[in-house]
Amino acid sequence: MTKSRAEQMVERLRTMQASAPDIEASAIVSVDGLIMASALPQEVEEDRVSAMSAAMLSLGERISGELGRGILDQVYIKGNAGAIVLTSVGEEAVLTALARQEAKLGLIFLEMRRAAEDLAKLVG
Repeated sequence: MTKSRAEQMVERLRTMQASAPDIEASAIVSVDGLIMASALPQEVEEDRVSAMSAAMLSLGERISGELGRGILDQVYIKGNAGAIVLTSVGEEAVLTALARQEAKLGLIFLEMRRAAEDLAKLVG
């Protein structure tokens, strides 16, 4: 039996999290703010993550363009309890990852870029 597109996306998210254990949670969100697939803990509200991810991606794209920084690659938000990284997945989605405070960001960026390339084939 072949896996659905959503199941393949979730599997890729879990693979990314296994490769970079400092990623605590992740999700693929459409640019419209709808969850496409997630590997989020139960206490995290998918709807909230999806809406905020789409809004941050949109704002990041606007800022990047208005300030002459070119096409947006990623948005990075750091708080005192960890980080949130958003990376474009083609033109239709965004990959959001929640990372631990002590995370090695280079590894997270690398794994997210690899995952985004694979996920772009499933999204588009």
